[in-house]
Amino acid sequence: MDKRFWAIIGIIVLVFGGMVFASSQKKDTVVTGTTSHYAGNLKSTVTLTEYGDYQCPACSKFYPVAKEVKAKYADKVRFQFRNLPLTSLHPNAFAGARAAEAADLQDKFWEMHDLLYENQDPYGRTGWVADKDPLTNYFVKYATQLKLNTTQFKKDFASTPVNNRINADLDAFKATGEQMSTPSYFINGKLVSSSKLVDGNGAPSLDSFSKVLEDALAGK
Repeated sequence: MDKRFWAIIGIIVLVFGGMVFASSQKKDTVVTGTTSHYAGNLKSTVTLTEYGDYQCPACSKFYPVAKEVKAKYADKVRFQFRNLPLTSLHPNAFAGARAAEAADLQDKFWEMHDLLYENQDPYGRTGWVADKDPLTNYFVKYATQLKLNTTQFKKDFASTPVNNRINADLDAFKATGEQMSTPSYFINGKLVSSSKLVDGNGAPSLDSFSKVLEDALAGK
């Protein structure tokens, strides 16, 4: 074979290698957009979005009712969760969001989401919300409970893509122009007044959520 043949082969190898290198570099530096955590009927025309903070006491009160709502309307409504950690009030809220997003990378978002709320001390005195190192002392244990790869979980917890996801959710909320408070619920992008989601005593109510969702499903 002549030298021109080998020269062509060499060029092909160099081009292919460059493509592979560029692809790997792009994968490492990709900036992640907003999160995509959905449950229920993913084809529904009604989407109920919650912006939540895992350390927020009000969110922990809404959590069990929201879970009932998801179960009741699993076949009718698309449910979405987005991060809104209010770190000025809740110092470990961003860490909680990191734990949930790291778990999502191993397909266990909702499971970690539930564990964070179910183990939240609403008074902020004990557990992960009060710990100076919640990753080591709590989140890795939760990851183990969920049978995650804990080495990967810790790596993802501290990663830039996970950080970017949370900040993208924060930016998405700011773009709504609404006051930053948690939990905040939106139906198809429109804020639902919290007064419509509670009972006469101001407590989150399955009946109140149901009324709002039934109206949305009916196109009201």
